[in-house]
Amino acid sequence: MAVERKFVAEGARRARVEKHLVKELKRAGYGGMDLQRTPLGTQVTIYAEKPGIVIGKGGKVVRQLTQDLATDFGVESPQIEVQQVPNPSFNAQIMAERLANALERGWYFRKAGSSIIRRVMESGALGCEVIIAGKLTGARARVQKFTEGYIKHSGEPVNTIVEKGFAVAIKKLGVIGVQVRIIPPESKLPDHFEMIVPKQKLVRKEEIAITPVGEEIEEEDLAMDLDEFDDVETPEDR
Repeated sequence: MAVERKFVAEGARRARVEKHLVKELKRAGYGGMDLQRTPLGTQVTIYAEKPGIVIGKGGKVVRQLTQDLATDFGVESPQIEVQQVPNPSFNAQIMAERLANALERGWYFRKAGSSIIRRVMESGALGCEVIIAGKLTGARARVQKFTEGYIKHSGEPVNTIVEKGFAVAIKKLGVIGVQVRIIPPESKLPDHFEMIVPKQKLVRKEEIAITPVGEEIEEEDLAMDLDEFDDVETPEDR
């Protein structure tokens, strides 16, 4: 059970680190993180829309985050690397945070969800899905889903292709949860295929020696062909 407990502990630590980074880097447009173990320690890659805010003045914020990961979460020798998100419209976490902020500012949930869907699809994504759950219009909670394009919900592509993001909007009526799923334009879907047309071999007219149907063979050619069988011994000659 030691190995199982180790995997569970690693997953719980990763979830706590993710929650802490979402809270601390909300203004920087936090877009997710990647945590990998290396021989020299733990490599933590943070993706953000505004890397300057993550680094801070003179690297103050990065040093504070490194200290927090080492002391509060038990990450062994953390080494933080900050990378900028090339296109925020394809990052599900950034779009989920924007949708949550729009709901907190008082946007109607249908307008906010439709605007996120339109922005993602106009950028060239293959598909997008937005799920908003909570007390949207009254005292009773409900779930509203917006979908456009192509979205996978099962199988290996859910873990390898679909980008997932989650955010929370705090309002007077209660907490509203937001989920965003995006399939980027460069993704290769497993059920997509292309027909390859075989190349036809060109044959020269001189190589074709077939006599067309209905064309008469000249007598000289026929005689030449019969002369080849004159030297053949038949049973009557024996």
